Amino acid sequence: MMQVPPRFLPLPRMALFATAATTPFLLLALGVWAGGGWVWLGLGYMAGLTALLDRLIPWVAPDAPEGAEFPAADRLLALIGTAHLLAFPLAVWAIAGDSGLPLWARIALFLGFGQLFGQVSNPAAHELIHRGDRRLFRLGMAVYVTLLNGHHTSAHRLVHHRHVATPEDPNSARDDESFYQFLPRAYFGSFRAGLRAETARWKQTGGLNPYVIYVAGGLACLGLGAVLAGWAGLLVWLLLAGYATAQLMLSDYVQHYGLRRRLLPDGRPEPVGPRHSWNAPHWFSSGVMLNAPRHSDHHAHPARPYPALRLPEPDEAPWLPYSLPVCGAIALMPRRWRRMMKPRLAHWQAAPTHDDQAGVTGA
Repeated sequence: MMQVPPRFLPLPRMALFATAATTPFLLLALGVWAGGGWVWLGLGYMAGLTALLDRLIPWVAPDAPEGAEFPAADRLLALIGTAHLLAFPLAVWAIAGDSGLPLWARIALFLGFGQLFGQVSNPAAHELIHRGDRRLFRLGMAVYVTLLNGHHTSAHRLVHHRHVATPEDPNSARDDESFYQFLPRAYFGSFRAGLRAETARWKQTGGLNPYVIYVAGGLACLGLGAVLAGWAGLLVWLLLAGYATAQLMLSDYVQHYGLRRRLLPDGRPEPVGPRHSWNAPHWFSSGVMLNAPRHSDHHAHPARPYPALRLPEPDEAPWLPYSLPVCGAIALMPRRWRRMMKPRLAHWQAAPTHDDQAGVTGA
């Protein structure tokens, strides 16, 4: 079991989120405009600085007081979502179009923007589709559509949250399943499962099935890529979206790897609890990813704003041995990943549930 780092963060919570999540947009935009060192700064921020700060400074943001409100949280989400919609075509033009950048800069920008869209835009869109404000919800959907992953808007809310940690959820990784096996199963499986859920709702309520928007919007995005830079623009849009979406799938893989809800006597799975998600306490990656590593509390309270998400104790819910981005990198090496996770997963598979403990106490 990992050692609990000191719970101390000497700066306001929203200042961390705003600084950590928006800085890479600025650095990479400067890289497109000025080239040179700005390109490397943008890539280095996403590829190395986050993991380095998590490692060198073992801070943990304390839990917010119960019922605390964060009026700036939705404004930051709207800012990030809007920045993404502007940054994605900019990135495609800079990488594939007549930007005048050398080949090395285009490659570095592809990697930097791809990680930005995967590790900042995805968490922001995830938060947006859980907000009650329809404008914010549609903004989150638009972000996912640009990533050619619009169906995640439906599959995440209607399938993943309902069936997490069961065989019915395509986005819950199985024990001993490699990420490379999980990726196509999760992407296409969630597309089909979300379509079934939306079709069932459409038969009851009528109106426009959102899958029309997801597919038509994705094709329109590819068309915009072609307008910006011809066939190269279309291809780069497709590759950037695939790179970013693979990182979302990688987060799902890590955060639910091998965890399963036990079946009750009536055959239904037990209620979702803290033990059905892997969590990470690291301060800077949590800031960049808008508290996505506090995953157990999100499943318990999907509508809770991201600054208010609470971190369960390591004896209450699984904790990852390293930060979420680092564990994602390790998960790309299946043998090392299984070796690292096997004893930790075995602990949680054998640990008694709350009901088991209550039964022992009652006996």
